[in-house]
Amino acid sequence: MKGRNEFLVGLVLLLTLVVVVAGALWLSESDIGRRESLHVARFRTVGGLTPGAPVTYRGVRVGRVEAIRLADQFVEADLRVYQGVELPGKPAVIAASQSLFGEWGATIISRDQPQDDPNVRVMLAETSRPGGDRWPGATLPDVGQLTAQAGRIATDIAAVAARVQETFDSTAVAELRRSIKDFGEIADKLVRFTENQTGRLNEVTANVERTSDAVLGASGHLESTLARVDSATADGQLQQILNNTRDGTGDLRAASADLRALLASARGQEASLIRTLLAADSILTGIQSGQGTIGLLAKDPALYNETIETMQELRRLIADIQVNPRKYFKFSVF
Repeated sequence: MKGRNEFLVGLVLLLTLVVVVAGALWLSESDIGRRESLHVARFRTVGGLTPGAPVTYRGVRVGRVEAIRLADQFVEADLRVYQGVELPGKPAVIAASQSLFGEWGATIISRDQPQDDPNVRVMLAETSRPGGDRWPGATLPDVGQLTAQAGRIATDIAAVAARVQETFDSTAVAELRRSIKDFGEIADKLVRFTENQTGRLNEVTANVERTSDAVLGASGHLESTLARVDSATADGQLQQILNNTRDGTGDLRAASADLRALLASARGQEASLIRTLLAADSILTGIQSGQGTIGLLAKDPALYNETIETMQELRRLIADIQVNPRKYFKFSVF
């Protein structure tokens, strides 16, 4: 009886151990007997990623994280991926939080797939730069970091709201209302000014139309003038005018040559002309000083008067001779 009880206890313990091991394998999603391939991913930081974390591709679990270690300036993670999984040609890994309870996982993506997050693009470029057979990796912020960032943003928004509330108090609101009212008055004045200027604009438009008509008439006159010029050119009148102008220009050149010759001759007689001018100047100087007969006539009034009386007597004598010629002349034939 005692041996039977011990057998039952051992059997229960063995079954319990099998259940525990099977539950652990089921919870870890391990597949005993499945072949796996090892790949290494390079990160700047892995965040909350730990060994045993799941590795997924397109939402399906394809492996697990086996180990994490430091490697120079990077962090390397060994990824056990099930064989038979068709991976992308250029794989990359993104470590991110899988739930709100802090569980992390690694997601395999293709580097040819465009990334909307600029931080992810930068981290993938940095981790792929050293090259080798390492997969480049990037890490997304976890829920705690996002919550902290959201808390900082909320604090900043609250501070801005408080400043806005302090700025837009009752006085600011009243001033804003007055500004809006003043803006309305300015708009009314602008409307009235526009209405007043509309009449002037119409007048200017009418003046422009009249000016256009005048320009059109002038264009007609110009066209008729050009037609006359064209007809004159066709009849040879313009050519005749040009020929007359050419002849007149030749005559003007000949006159200019004669004038130059005359000036050259005057230059040759310059000495004689100067002597003549000097003699004339001396004569005029003597007349002005009262020298000679002409000078005395010009300066002595008595002589001038006697000359006048002599001329009068001479005129009377000539008149008497014309009246009584026999008184002065005698004619005899025999």
